[in-house]
Amino acid sequence: MEHKYKRVLIKISGEALKGNSGSGYDPEAVNRLVERIRPVVDSGVELVLVFGAGNLWRGVNGTGMDRVSADYMGMLATVMNAICMKDALENAGISTIVQTSIPMEPVADRYNRDAALRALESGKVVIFAGGTGCPFFTTDTTAALRALETNCQAVLKATKVDGIYTADPFKDPTATRFQTISYEEALSRHLKVMDSTAFSMCSDNDLPIIVFNFSDPESLDKVLSGDTGIATVVCRH
Repeated sequence: MEHKYKRVLIKISGEALKGNSGSGYDPEAVNRLVERIRPVVDSGVELVLVFGAGNLWRGVNGTGMDRVSADYMGMLATVMNAICMKDALENAGISTIVQTSIPMEPVADRYNRDAALRALESGKVVIFAGGTGCPFFTTDTTAALRALETNCQAVLKATKVDGIYTADPFKDPTATRFQTISYEEALSRHLKVMDSTAFSMCSDNDLPIIVFNFSDPESLDKVLSGDTGIATVVCRH
């Protein structure tokens, strides 16, 4: 199947790495991610990944911690997730690099746009970790920022549902899915798929956000081929 998008960033939740485990990592879940990614890389699509930290750290909520300290802990958790995924991809024969926003040599390379672009052009998967390096910004914002910096054609938000709905489809059986929705409407409806900063950055730079069900083995290939029947595209109408 011919792909419409040649370079994309996929934002994947940390929960995708824990599978049925309460937290941390589930080898089967990690391997499933590798098997989703492998055919995309083999097809020649240039792939950037950003992971959340929800399998290791849920932020300041209920901890009584200072927000800045809690956010730095979240950044460290995303680095752990990136290293885990790099190891799994490399073991599967998929060349991968990790770049972090905060200096962490020799754990990973410091973020360098030129090096990242060269890696993508050579067929390597690039994983960005450590958030933006600043507190008060989420990994959604990191995804939008890094996608723009590396000239990605779209941000793919990997979720458990096949797009954005008028309400939570798990709770409301009458909820309907948007095939497309504007950035402005997504913001005005306070949809929680991505944070407002990420939406605004994508809107200002006309970068589409595609929300799709990553648990479907065929969904990623279909989305990359331009099939919007299984996803929601946030774009400028």
